[in-house]
Amino acid sequence: MSARLDATASGVYAIAATPFRPDGALDWDSLDRLTDFYLACGATGLTILGIMGEAPKLEPEESLEVARRVIARAGAVPVVVGVSAPGFSAMRRLARGVMDLGAAGVMIAPTPQLRTDDSIAGYFAGAVEAVGEDVPWVLQDYPLTLTVQMTPGLIRRIVEAHPSCVMLKHEDWPGLEKISALRRFQSEGSMRALSILTGNGALFLDFEMERGADGAMTGYAFPDMLADVVKLSGAGRRDEAHDLFDAHLPLIRYEQQQGVGLAVRKYVLMKRGAIASDAQRKPGSALTPAARAEVDYLLARLARHDPRAAF
Repeated sequence: MSARLDATASGVYAIAATPFRPDGALDWDSLDRLTDFYLACGATGLTILGIMGEAPKLEPEESLEVARRVIARAGAVPVVVGVSAPGFSAMRRLARGVMDLGAAGVMIAPTPQLRTDDSIAGYFAGAVEAVGEDVPWVLQDYPLTLTVQMTPGLIRRIVEAHPSCVMLKHEDWPGLEKISALRRFQSEGSMRALSILTGNGALFLDFEMERGADGAMTGYAFPDMLADVVKLSGAGRRDEAHDLFDAHLPLIRYEQQQGVGLAVRKYVLMKRGAIASDAQRKPGSALTPAARAEVDYLLARLARHDPRAAF
């Protein structure tokens, strides 16, 4: 069991895929292997049952079993569990269940229909009341998918209202100025300390680190590269961090395509030996032969600069 999540969290929290067999059944052996893979790649934490983890496709009992298995296998490495749900009762059930299993915290995203600052703040107040003020949680800011716009001022309002909010998963795009604004709030004393980990498939990680991010929370299929970039940036080795990041950028960009991103990610994870199948539970997308050939080409080019891509 890991310690509870707090505002000092940093490094790479890998957004974990959920492995399925071709028939749609959960692949428990691959789940164990994938957990080991993330840890071997240098992940400082794991985030499971997120959007890219196909969480809405799981039955409630399956979600708890996935959490139980990953938390037990991760040991001291903190596991954050996505508990976003249309209703607070389902959110509470999953949140309390995974915390009892030893999760470090939960992640909560706003529901897509929210539009005003007051409605967004009110939603998170209700969510905190539902899961319990004792549960550390991550505020997911992902307007490109969730269509909910949160300004730096609104994020500060939510953070200050709820001490149990200890991390922001920052996925705004463009979002570099938002990171700078939040860090400015902290430096001037108008907002308490907050861990900021970034998503968007790591598309902007190189400069996000320079703007004050504490690391990445995303599912790019080379979490070992993400860990290296975070460490190099933290050590002030700017050119080395950018050189490594730039070598991966064509594959990162390809993976960011709407609708096929998870298929690309699972295909690469399968090629890396982390999962047995790149299957998604229905409804889901699959790569065409042409797309697989393109990913293979990108991997071959990447292998010239990073041997981890040579399969």
